[in-house]
This record gives sequence, C-alpha cells and structure tokens, in this order.
Amino acid sequence: MRYDLCLPWYWEYDEAFVGMVERACIEQGISLWQIKPDNLLESITALYKGVLTFKTLLHRGQGEPAFDPIPRWALEYGAKRINPAEVSAWSEDKATMHLELINAGLHTPHTILLAPFLEQPVVAPIDLTPLGESFVIKPSNGGGGEGVILGASSIEEILQARMEFPEQKYLLQAHVTPRMIEDTPAWFRVFYANGETHPCWWDTSTHIYANVTAEEESQYRLGRLRDVTKRIASICKLDWFSTEIALADEFVVVDYVNDEIDTRVQSQALDGVPDEIMESIAKQLVKITKENL
Repeated sequence: MRYDLCLPWYWEYDEAFVGMVERACIEQGISLWQIKPDNLLESITALYKGVLTFKTLLHRGQGEPAFDPIPRWALEYGAKRINPAEVSAWSEDKATMHLELINAGLHTPHTILLAPFLEQPVVAPIDLTPLGESFVIKPSNGGGGEGVILGASSIEEILQARMEFPEQKYLLQAHVTPRMIEDTPAWFRVFYANGETHPCWWDTSTHIYANVTAEEESQYRLGRLRDVTKRIASICKLDWFSTEIALADEFVVVDYVNDEIDTRVQSQALDGVPDEIMESIAKQLVKITKENL
C-alpha cells in the first residue's frame, strides 16, 4: 500500500498541528500515514520491506535518530520531501544566509562574520565601532537562541563565545532598534508556507504573537513584510519557514530562516502560533502533497 503523505512525529506539542494536517488530508482526499514512537519499528520495517510506502514526507521526527531511516528512505526512493534536510542545513547557516540576503538587496543588521575557532583559533584585530556600544554574538547554526549572547561589548566576550561551538562560524551583529507603531515596537515574525505569508507582531520579551490585520497592513504600510518574506523563500527554497523582520529606517531581516517551526498553537500555549495561521500552514502542506500525486 502506498500512502500519499507520511508524517513521522513524536513531540507531544505537535499533536494539535498533526490534527490540522489530518483534517486537511480528509478534506482533500489524501491518505495519511502517521508514524509515532508506538508504531515506529513496525512502520520502518514495513517501509523497507516495501509493504507500505509513501509519495510525500512531512518529517517532524528531527532530533530523534530512530526516525532517521524514514527520510533516508525518502531520499533513496525519490519521494517528495517537504523541507529536504540538505536544503534546511544550507538555509539554516546564518552566515551563508546573511551573504545571500545582502546579494539579493535585502537589509540585514550590520554584521561581522568570523571563521570557526577550529579553523582560525586566533582572529585578526576587529574594529567593533560599527556595531555600536553593545551587540549580539550568535553561532551560525544555533537555533532557539542557543549560544546567542545579547548585549555583548568586548572582544573578550567574542573570543569566549567562539569556544562554545568551535566548529561553527560566528556572527557579530549590531542591535536593531525598531520604530514604534501605536506604542508597539515594529517587530514581526512572518510565517511562510508554499507561497502564502502570514505576518505577526512579535514581542521579543514575551514571545507572544498577534496577527497583523489587513487594516494595520494598509494603514502602516506593512505589505513589504510579505514581499521580503517571499524574496527570502525564493533564496532559501524551503517549503515552509518563519523569519524575523524589524521595521527601523527600513525593513531589516533580523533572524533569517527558521525551518523547524514550533507548532504549538495559541489556544494551548500563550506563546504559541495563532491557531488560524497554523491551520492555513497545514492546508498548504497538504496542497503540496496533492500536487505531488
């Protein structure tokens, strides 16, 4: 038997998102194969014996090595992979994306790139003046804020930071101060899925989202958020991701590409993604599946 869509997952907080995918599959007449820890062994066995196969993979089993044979099978047998691992790895490299976005004419924070400690243990003298009094230090492949140092101000902090992830490049970035719009910092996270964009106000301290309404988009000329996000999509080639954009003098892409989206929804977690956005994302991912039949 061949399923249209295979969805491996194990994180309990993915449950609401999986339910949205399941409903979208039912609406579109798409067969869904969920692979979870309780059926993982039998599913992988059936897959590699050819008893069960699939056309499209939406992989939420990242980080659990026991799930790795599933995307490996998909690659070997030419199944459609939503956000293929090699594309994700390339687009998640902040140093690479920084250069790609600049080449595409997008605005980013003033940034100094440093080679990995293992490649270049001693760095040449660095002029930190363009970064301002304090700046951000971040590893090129960190996620979820891991390894990020806010409010750094000295070369000593930089040298120490490079030791934490010695195999990674590092970025030194100037802080971006957003404009205020109706007493709210103009800081946004935009979700992208298969051509659709969903801009949200995003509070950097509480991580709470609020939809950018059509009225706000028109009144404050925020439509450029969609344009910038689609331009990023054309560069990174991912099917779905989020990006962080601040409005200062220009729209500045602050956190370039996050492809392993936290799918917790707002109805279940204060800092979750608005439910209607996640519902729309699920439908778009199922649309990719249908187009691959």
